[in-house]
Amino acid sequence: MTAARRRSGRILASGLMVTLLAGCGMSSLTSGLGGGVFGGSSSSGTQVASVSEEQLLSAAKADYGTTGSSGADVAHNCPRFVIWPRGNYVTGDEQGRVGDALAVMHRGEITKTARECQIENGRVTVKYGFSGRVLLGPRGQPGTVRLPINVFVTDAQRERITNDAMAVDVAVALDRPIGYFSVVRTVSFDIMEGSRPAEYEVLVGFDQNLPNAG
Repeated sequence: MTAARRRSGRILASGLMVTLLAGCGMSSLTSGLGGGVFGGSSSSGTQVASVSEEQLLSAAKADYGTTGSSGADVAHNCPRFVIWPRGNYVTGDEQGRVGDALAVMHRGEITKTARECQIENGRVTVKYGFSGRVLLGPRGQPGTVRLPINVFVTDAQRERITNDAMAVDVAVALDRPIGYFSVVRTVSFDIMEGSRPAEYEVLVGFDQNLPNAG
């Protein structure tokens, strides 16, 4: 039984390593007005496209290429939707073995993002979405993995003006070591006089303040 578990751990570790190497690049589905997988913004308040959980989930599973970068795209003055530095992934390790590749229980990754917005009378409404996956590590157990995620908005001075805490639950198993998730939500905020919507940012990232997070 012990030998079988060692073999299973080595197989899962190898699979996790290959998958992580294949998924090092983070992509975005955010695009400008009238182009890309999802639409951009509209100053008239009319939505030009719809960000949906189904589309994001399909994109995460297919892991296909994208048409733009959420970090650089302002899409007709729409606030950017970006991933917080080092917030695109988080690992859960066995207690006392943080940083040990063979002690990884699971790893969460945010791999796709999308957003659209409405700008009306000095107020911006951003419909944002993100998706990703959870990989079972060599020391992982089958079941549901819950990973907390933070989404917040910063103004032109990079001060936080609103925050939204949530969590994703993803099921993994020994025969299905990769699970997927997608989230779509809406946030609204006022623009300060003298500033532009493009100077604001909506950011998303895994909560790194978890016990045994690597």
